[in-house]
Amino acid sequence: MGEVLALVEARLRTALGEPDARAAVTFLGTDRIEVLRFVDGDLVRYATLGMSARPMADPTAVLADPVKGPRAELVLTVRAGLADTDKVLRPLAVLASTPQVEGVVVAPGASLDVGEPLWPDAPFGSVLVAESGGLVEDLELDEPMDPVRFLPLLPMTSNEAAWKRVHGAQALEERWLAHGTDLRDPLRRSVPLD
Repeated sequence: MGEVLALVEARLRTALGEPDARAAVTFLGTDRIEVLRFVDGDLVRYATLGMSARPMADPTAVLADPVKGPRAELVLTVRAGLADTDKVLRPLAVLASTPQVEGVVVAPGASLDVGEPLWPDAPFGSVLVAESGGLVEDLELDEPMDPVRFLPLLPMTSNEAAWKRVHGAQALEERWLAHGTDLRDPLRRSVPLD
């Protein structure tokens, strides 16, 4: 477990540089989740560390495989200085612990909801999980372990989350693209959905 996390942290440092802050959260009955903060010019990136320590288990499986299964960490990027986004640390740790707590497999296209604003006065209480392989390359592990995927999180307003449930993740992403939505703006309004 520790060896996997050391490799994951090394991959994050290679892709994003040195973290300038880190925080750790432990929920009852779960492994410790850390959130690392990386500053890149006018952008702040938050990456979880700990979610990939164990493979995510199919909730219908009778027994969870301790070696095989998808592994992931979460990455959120926002513009710096516009909102108190450092308060996202706990909500990110909550999202990263959902595979252990709720037995879900976090995958691209999924919606994750924290039930409260991601940071003070944020118009977002949920995120859309995007495809890995962009900002931080997947980390291959020794067989038979699956690679660790670094999944970007795209904040959604409650209206966008409801619209996505009906029309799907791809339709929402296409709508964001068509309207030139700045998904890194921590104060942005909902994209037009009519």
